[in-house]
Amino acid sequence: MPFSDAKQRFSNRVADYVRYRPGYPQELLPLLQGWCGLRPGHSIADIGSGTGLLSRIFLEFGNQVYGVEPNSEMRAAGEAFLRSYPKFTSVAGSAEATTLPSDSVDFVTAGQAFHWFQLSAAREEFHRILKAHGRVIIIWNERLIDDTAFLREYEALLLRFGTDYSKVSESYPRAEQMLEFFHPNEFTSHALPNFQEFDFEGLTGRLRSSSYAPAPGHPQFEPMMQELRRIFDAYHQNGVVRMEYRTRVYAGPLDFDRTTA
Repeated sequence: MPFSDAKQRFSNRVADYVRYRPGYPQELLPLLQGWCGLRPGHSIADIGSGTGLLSRIFLEFGNQVYGVEPNSEMRAAGEAFLRSYPKFTSVAGSAEATTLPSDSVDFVTAGQAFHWFQLSAAREEFHRILKAHGRVIIIWNERLIDDTAFLREYEALLLRFGTDYSKVSESYPRAEQMLEFFHPNEFTSHALPNFQEFDFEGLTGRLRSSSYAPAPGHPQFEPMMQELRRIFDAYHQNGVVRMEYRTRVYAGPLDFDRTTA
């Protein structure tokens, strides 16, 4: 599902994104080593690398990582976050036009940004930059919405106050999209548990980091925050609420005939 503002809609949310978005489970690297034979010597293009949360995992493993990010504010935050890693290269590019050379990387990864991509063009571009037998790895923190009373009320808040939450949530990667994206190749998939715990300040930051949350100054911002306060007060335990996720991981090749893609 295309969004005309996909490459700019996080520009005013960078600070909250850096502080309050979830990372990825520790089990991710062993999973990828077993699935894909991931080794420290492999090069990775992390597409939509944003503030660097996913890139850091691979840098700490020893990979050369090219963080491809179209949003200048997010890219600058990623550069600051990853400045101590000599194997990180920041790239002003997009999923559809990475600017990377052909046949240059062993893996293409995409984290939370995948649903903003124009999938047909991105698929062609990923195929171009991947070396022979390369793999695409798509990783997604799927927020659980119905497992606890707190999660149900938080979801209801987003549906009530989110500017385009329903449209965005409909675009999140699902099994049928993965079948289409990797076709005609097979892919592997797995789900890992993940969570964050927030005090009220952290919960407000997590909400503000979402592109569909009304920003300060919007007429719905204060009513949304009042409702968030009510939800927090109703469900916190010892001053903390728990946001739970299912981290979806997909991996597979993009071997296909360009003339028929």
